[in-house]
Amino acid sequence: ATKYDPRPWRRWERCVVYAGRRSLKRLRMQKVDLYQIHWPMPPLSIERMAEALADMFDMGLTRAVGVSNYNERQMHLTYEALSKRGISLASNQVEYSLLHREVEKNGLLRACRELGVTLIAYSPLAQGLLTGKYTSQILPTGRRRIYYGANLLAEVQPLIQLMREIGQANGGKSPAQVALNYLICKGALPIPGAKNECQVRENASALGWRLTDQEVEALEEASSRY
Repeated sequence: ATKYDPRPWRRWERCVVYAGRRSLKRLRMQKVDLYQIHWPMPPLSIERMAEALADMFDMGLTRAVGVSNYNERQMHLTYEALSKRGISLASNQVEYSLLHREVEKNGLLRACRELGVTLIAYSPLAQGLLTGKYTSQILPTGRRRIYYGANLLAEVQPLIQLMREIGQANGGKSPAQVALNYLICKGALPIPGAKNECQVRENASALGWRLTDQEVEALEEASSRY
């Protein structure tokens, strides 16, 4: 998959196809599986961006088209514009995790289900907070230290502890695997990052099993305060 970002100057329809062709050249591919609009951004309207995505599809340069960071209304407009060209909206990539459940409250997750659009969840581990490796004494590095200080890390420990207990009840799964499986149970496709082989294998172990409805409810209750 690859994305088109309108910022800072590529805000015309022709730029969508041009940038897509450039991405394919760098990737050394004739066709990409998924081409997405990274952000909705004026002056190019939602409908015109959708038309440009449709052009990419009709040119045979992508197998599917999607969007990213679109709200429910913007997604509906894109869906309708693509439907007029006989093309399906494949995905909407937004932030979603146990610590960021806004899509459950603002109607976006429900709309994705109704339209048959896959919700791709980025930052599904809340930039590492849901892995359990950070505490009020062990802080993240870099910019994350600014956003996730000792107070917040102390506050989320009860949630992390619950995730550990649920993980143990499911064959010794880690908090990260529980966090990813929660999103899968909600119908989302999480895309966690990985810096090494060990993390890749741990992420993959979020598959092949499923939280119970009671476990999902417990996680939702514990995470609702955040």
